[in-house]
Amino acid sequence: MPAEPAAPSAADEEDARSRRVRRIVAVLALAAVVPALYLPGRVHDFFDLKIYLRAMRWWASGQPLYDYVQPDRVQGELYFTYPPFAALLLRPFTLIPLGATELVFTVLTVVGVVVTTRWLVLPLVDRHGLPRVFTVVVAVLLVLAVESTRETITFGQINMLLVVLILADLLFAVPRGSRWAGVGVGLATALKLFPGIFIVYLLATRRWRAAAVASATAAGATLLAAAVAPGDSWRFWTHELWSTERVGRTDYTGNQSLFGLLSRLTAPERPSQLGWLLLVALVAGYGLWRAARAAGAGDHLAGLTLTGLVAALISPITWTHHIYWFVPAVVVLVDAALRAGPGTGRRRLWFALAGGVSLVIVYGVVTFQDWGVSPVRTDDPVDFVVRNTYVLLCLLLLVALPTRTVEKSHQMDRSAN
Repeated sequence: MPAEPAAPSAADEEDARSRRVRRIVAVLALAAVVPALYLPGRVHDFFDLKIYLRAMRWWASGQPLYDYVQPDRVQGELYFTYPPFAALLLRPFTLIPLGATELVFTVLTVVGVVVTTRWLVLPLVDRHGLPRVFTVVVAVLLVLAVESTRETITFGQINMLLVVLILADLLFAVPRGSRWAGVGVGLATALKLFPGIFIVYLLATRRWRAAAVASATAAGATLLAAAVAPGDSWRFWTHELWSTERVGRTDYTGNQSLFGLLSRLTAPERPSQLGWLLLVALVAGYGLWRAARAAGAGDHLAGLTLTGLVAALISPITWTHHIYWFVPAVVVLVDAALRAGPGTGRRRLWFALAGGVSLVIVYGVVTFQDWGVSPVRTDDPVDFVVRNTYVLLCLLLLVALPTRTVEKSHQMDRSAN
């Protein structure tokens, strides 16, 4: 008969208690630090959300939706810039008090952070035998600490809704061949054009049915909005979509895209459109090639992360709150480090890169700096690096982000629970 397992010794029990205490202290310390990171963002006072709601009230009063304009100290004039389908979803919020709307947006963003972080981290926990509750709690607190999340909450943005739709689709529905595959990406694209790059990703990975469903979903939502608001829809798709000046100044440091980088090099003049388009073609081609290879190897998380980084780089306007995609990049790097042999150079490299990325995205680009109002050219090397930190980090990850093996990464698709 097999021998009974030995009872834990007093030393083992003491060591287990010590680990629990250290984990509790770590969680409490991190939970105490996170609110302090939000203090500078209080000045935003749900600025973007208030623009949305004022534009909705303007629209409800019978005015053309895209005529709404609001003065801004930095950007000059700001307009409502989302597609008409997003306006349909935002309009009911004019029926409830502003404070209640702010609470709803904040709660939904926090719930979105918890849900998506759990999706990303649990496969890591199960694969490497990490403490489940502690790891998820620490990861959630860290994601709440990064600048993109802080800016999303304090401005009152809808970014986490888009992230939930994209991750649910590309981590679970698409790899499993679900009949719903593509719906999440399609809805996200109809709400805000930025996620449309993921339809291109589905095409690049030869997910023909999912790409067709995503396209049809986006088109259906757009046609629904056109049926409700035909004039505003026609105006958006034929004119306002192409007017990047409606969104804000492209040279402002908060715009962490390739076009923003070029705009800061040439300010106050606009950069060459042809030069920018050539750079976009190069970055998009390389990034999507890498994303398709990652997906082909079974690493769906690395594939969608690379695609998100491409989207951030090639969009004319990519505000800091748009770049959620550093978060899954850190998860991929940590997983790659844990899978590498102990003491190896590759393990140290991935951990160092994950730690470096985490520090950068927590401190951020705009939270603790006032970049002023006037366009200023980045003709100093240090200034160039500081004002384009996220752009350069996206380019680095586009090249350096590792791709995991099929056997390991397939666990990512089975971890919804």
